[in-house]
Amino acid sequence: MNVYDTLEQLGITLPPVATPAAAYVPFMQTGNLVFLSGHIARQNGAPWLGKLGHNLSTEDGTRAARAVAIDLLGTLHAAVGDLNRVTRIVKVLSLVNCLPNYTEQHLVTNGCSELLGQVFGPRGQHARSAFGVVSLPLGTCVEIELIAEVG
Repeated sequence: MNVYDTLEQLGITLPPVATPAAAYVPFMQTGNLVFLSGHIARQNGAPWLGKLGHNLSTEDGTRAARAVAIDLLGTLHAAVGDLNRVTRIVKVLSLVNCLPNYTEQHLVTNGCSELLGQVFGPRGQHARSAFGVVSLPLGTCVEIELIAEVG
């Protein structure tokens, strides 16, 4: 199935690559692997602020992680030129800004993982890590990075 047809069916328009906020590049390819730098959650174009378990629910975090996945797809498209070249989403690493006793980072990260599965089918299944952290840049609630393989 064509990835862009799936995105259209899901009502997703890929955003342009965000300008890095510090001394890094948005993506780097070595061999068949493409590494995407961490992308922060955005809501209505602004950083999606908050802390899970304090002023955001797990459902809010899941929506934020899905929004990050859409931004990651935009960057991945810019990196490889055609998302249909992606042979595998290899790894997702998710950082969740949360209180110390919050334990649902894995559920938050599902917002990203599930969208990647919808978009790429079996090629979207990936290894994953989800961490709770005390803070993230700009006070955003979720940051996610991704590694993909292209053919």
